[in-house]
Amino acid sequence: MVAIILVNWKNYDDTNDCLNSLKLIDQTNVCIIIVDNESRAEDAKKLKNNYPNIILIGEEQNLGFTGACNIGIKKALCLDAKYVMLLNNDTIITKNFLNPLLATLNSSPEIGAVQPKILFHDRPNRIWNAGGRIIPFNTSAKTIGYNQVDSSKFNNCMDIDWITGCCFLLKSTIITDAGLLNDKFFAYYEDVDWSLRIRNLNIRLVYNPAAKIYHKVGASSKSKIKTEEGYLSPTAHFLNIRNHIFITRLHAKGINMLTSHIFLFLKIICYLFYFILRGRKKKFKKSLEGFLEGYKTFL
Repeated sequence: MVAIILVNWKNYDDTNDCLNSLKLIDQTNVCIIIVDNESRAEDAKKLKNNYPNIILIGEEQNLGFTGACNIGIKKALCLDAKYVMLLNNDTIITKNFLNPLLATLNSSPEIGAVQPKILFHDRPNRIWNAGGRIIPFNTSAKTIGYNQVDSSKFNNCMDIDWITGCCFLLKSTIITDAGLLNDKFFAYYEDVDWSLRIRNLNIRLVYNPAAKIYHKVGASSKSKIKTEEGYLSPTAHFLNIRNHIFITRLHAKGINMLTSHIFLFLKIICYLFYFILRGRKKKFKKSLEGFLEGYKTFL
């Protein structure tokens, strides 16, 4: 059985669209688990009425992506799911996306997790994510192909350094050894951390472009209307800055640890200077808080 876990946070419309697209796949051996952060009775009722076969877990608080996914993962393991997939609720899947991913996982015992080719929903000819690489010098997570026109160079299966939590399919046995998502992250970089922990077990992560999905991008972190702080929320900057520091503290090794921390210091200086120039006081404050929390938080 494949357990597909979606996190909903006050975003019924996108979750509804995603669930509707999931009807395209054969659901004989599929279980869909929705973890509803800050659950609202009206939306929960609509989800259950429209999709009676889903497992809906309502949470009073916003547990973040990590907390909600961990609840879903635990439920999947209790149901003895052989495979677990994290899938963003602002994605639209294609009819044949699941079988190629399962075929990849079953092709070798060394392969533990796989992701599809992910394209922008509003620009379906452009890549959002074709796998991830880690740049050791500054412990940065690079997205392969980001915003590039989809072409044949993105059509080959390959081993990658990290898999995006937008669509992360793995064997449930891997979770027993690697553990759950690190809840310290809340959101952003938690997928990088999980990927690196899995790779530390000498398990391969693979990108398979035969499977495709479309991502609406930024549904929970971007405003549709430009504010005085821009489109991206100050909290998103807080989490990105703090969690990049977390990744560095947890995974940087040797001389790369030194160069990465120097990079992070220079990065925050540039961010703060930019926000001063643009008059974005909230982003200045949240970015500085994120930098300080990145080093103060016990990991």
